[in-house]
Amino acid sequence: MKKGIIVFKALSDINRIRILKMLFIRPLCVCEVKAILELANSTVSKHLSILRNAGLIKDEKEGKWVNYYLNFDLNDEYGRHLLPMIQSWFLNDDLLKADHKKVKNVDRNKLCNT
Repeated sequence: MKKGIIVFKALSDINRIRILKMLFIRPLCVCEVKAILELANSTVSKHLSILRNAGLIKDEKEGKWVNYYLNFDLNDEYGRHLLPMIQSWFLNDDLLKADHKKVKNVDRNKLCNT
């Protein structure tokens, strides 16, 4: 039950839902998520950490970037069942539609100074 509580707490924040919805489009790095959400690096990193600890996302180093992506691991019961549901939620939400457009246009090469 402890894992379930962690997952549902992770889903209780609008910015974490926004991040998950963005990751359905493509993997993103911190600076891309930061630019879309217009939040501080530390805040974005905290949200990503909470989602990772809940098992809903994973990260992978690629060159100078760490890419965050959805965890569809079949061994993770929460991700396996909840992520497809989340994908179909909030389809008419204006904020999420705006995020979707931003994901399509955000360019890490222009954003990241690392």
